[in-house]
Amino acid sequence: MEFGAVFRSLTFPQIFNFNKKPAEEEEEEEDEDLSDSEDSVFSGLEDSGSDSEDEEEEGSNDKEDGDDEGLKTGPEESEQVEFYVCVSRVFRVQLFSDVVVPVQDIRNTVGNIPMEWYRDFPHIGYDLDGKKIYKPIRNKDELDEFLDKMENPDYWRTVHDKQTGSDIVLSDEQVELVNRLQRGQFGDVNFNEYQPQVEFFSGDLMVHPVSNRPADKRSFIPSLIEKEKVSKLVHAIKMGWIKPRRQDDDSRGRYYDLWTNEDSSILAKHRMHLPAPKIPLPGHHESYNPPPEYLFTDEERALWEQQDLSDRKFPFVPQRFSSLRQVPAFPRFIHERFERCLDLYLCPRQRKMRVNVNPEDLIPKLPKPKDLQPFPTTQSLVYRGHSGLVRSISVSPSGQWLASGSDDGSVRFWEVRSSRCMKTVQVGGAVRSVAWNPNPSVCLLAVALDSVVLILSPSLADRQVVSSSERLLSGQQEEEPAEGVGPVTWSEGEGEELNQGIRLKIQHPKAVHQVAWHAKGDYLASVMPDHSSHLQVFIHQVSRRRSQNPFRKNKGLVQCVSFHPVRPYFFVATQRSVRIYNLVKQEMTKKLQANSKWISSMAVHPGGDHVVCGSYDCRLSWFDLDLSTKPYKMLRHHKKAVRGVAYHRLYPLFASASDDGSVIVCHGTVYNDLLQNPLIVPVKVLRGHVITHDLGVLDVTFHPTQPWIFSSGSDATIRLFT
Repeated sequence: MEFGAVFRSLTFPQIFNFNKKPAEEEEEEEDEDLSDSEDSVFSGLEDSGSDSEDEEEEGSNDKEDGDDEGLKTGPEESEQVEFYVCVSRVFRVQLFSDVVVPVQDIRNTVGNIPMEWYRDFPHIGYDLDGKKIYKPIRNKDELDEFLDKMENPDYWRTVHDKQTGSDIVLSDEQVELVNRLQRGQFGDVNFNEYQPQVEFFSGDLMVHPVSNRPADKRSFIPSLIEKEKVSKLVHAIKMGWIKPRRQDDDSRGRYYDLWTNEDSSILAKHRMHLPAPKIPLPGHHESYNPPPEYLFTDEERALWEQQDLSDRKFPFVPQRFSSLRQVPAFPRFIHERFERCLDLYLCPRQRKMRVNVNPEDLIPKLPKPKDLQPFPTTQSLVYRGHSGLVRSISVSPSGQWLASGSDDGSVRFWEVRSSRCMKTVQVGGAVRSVAWNPNPSVCLLAVALDSVVLILSPSLADRQVVSSSERLLSGQQEEEPAEGVGPVTWSEGEGEELNQGIRLKIQHPKAVHQVAWHAKGDYLASVMPDHSSHLQVFIHQVSRRRSQNPFRKNKGLVQCVSFHPVRPYFFVATQRSVRIYNLVKQEMTKKLQANSKWISSMAVHPGGDHVVCGSYDCRLSWFDLDLSTKPYKMLRHHKKAVRGVAYHRLYPLFASASDDGSVIVCHGTVYNDLLQNPLIVPVKVLRGHVITHDLGVLDVTFHPTQPWIFSSGSDATIRLFT
């Protein structure tokens, strides 16, 4: 019997009932208990007759006979194989090379739903019998997957079926089918995509029509629907709702010049349209007969050829021709036009609002320097005597004496007006800082070297001042130092030290870099920069010989400190900021951001409301404490690191010293009106120091009463500018 007849005679349950077994297997399995009978499997689908069952048995007999004879290659058998291939792909029936044997149908019947819904269940779906399809036990981890990939030769053709949770090994035919589909070929090998087309309508004129169907009645009767539409349109035209199209007037002309007026083009009507930049007009160098000065010499031509394309002044070499007929075609014409097109649509253009401003109006109206006198202008005296770097200088409150400390291990006292060295004290180490006591009733000098702070009494005053200094140093001598401060020890000078004027020695745990006095002259602050320790700042009371560490923890590396001239405030400058502490309330009141990399020096205005800071990145920051915590003005006048800054006590002057060997004096007027900003005007640049070992001016200070300024440098000299 033909295969097509068998297929047409079978009903749906008989074709797809893969659970049905042959008669021999049924006889063997009669003793086994079955959960469901055949009638219960396809209930409601038992509409097949006995004739079809007989035909199916005959068809099965024919197939068995065919198996005995071997594989057939006729067209009927090829259609049969193709049918089973389709059935095997759709309904998961195993396809063998010579026999098609239906297997148990474990097809998942859940439909087209996300399989993640069954993630928390032990089963993965249901088969045709309504039974659960349990997930296979998959104990593979990444290591087992890797070993399987290395050892299993069929790993590359194994795919995972999400609906059944099992791994399926593709056969050679299936792999070949996948490869053909990936290459864009047809799945069937025998399909010919180039077979001749059967033309239904030929080019020959036929006597009889293809369809001799009579015409419909509606083809020659007027349509009522169209009549209703036309009546609506006529009514709309009468009411003026629909206006007829205007005929274009050809007299206007359809053509226009796009480049006559660019502003009238469609693009110019756009709100943000930016017209393209014009090409510069040709000059004399582009002439075919340019003047001689535009022609290149041999040196200029060689230089032009060595330059980069973007650095050349002209994109071509000017040439001279006797007549215009001899001028050849420009070889880079197309390339140049192409670059012009690229510039037009690739280069971004930005609209700039031009404001007609007089350049002189942008310069601030500053007073002339001659109207801001007095200020130091010329070098008057040079104090020579040190053999090393003079790192620090200080002027006595009376303005008569000048003290200086140097790397040669000496502290010298100079008379200001005569530049004569009155006294030299050898301290046995490089002096980092000297500070004269600001109290005019005493005559004391603090010297910082290594880890010791010395209190010197130079005896360069009258007897009353010297005696008051001695009383300050020995007033509370019998009292013991305060408890709780172990790192600092106080001791008195002995023997030769007393003869030189060294009265007290304050021993510190680290090297001291700076000392600063309080305005009343009884308290002294010392700075020891060290990241690893919280003991960076100490405050000493000379009259009671007590020392205390005001900070439990230092935030950053302390560079310098200073007392407020009037209020109980304490300024601490770290690398990037200045912190202001209230000594009475024992709390931080303000933090100033210097906007510089490394602060080197600091000075407080005599009024106490302004601070100036110098930094190693050549910046000078002026802070207005009532205005903001950020600099009111940044001055970048120096070319190298700023080493020292200073305010004048009486005059509106401040100065900065730098490694470039210069001292810049500025006029800084501070007004009592809080609404008026300070007036800062640079007035003079003082030079005279010689730069030695890349170091210039190391310290600067003003005379207490006169508009004079002292500077010390790396050339072992001190200079007075008046």
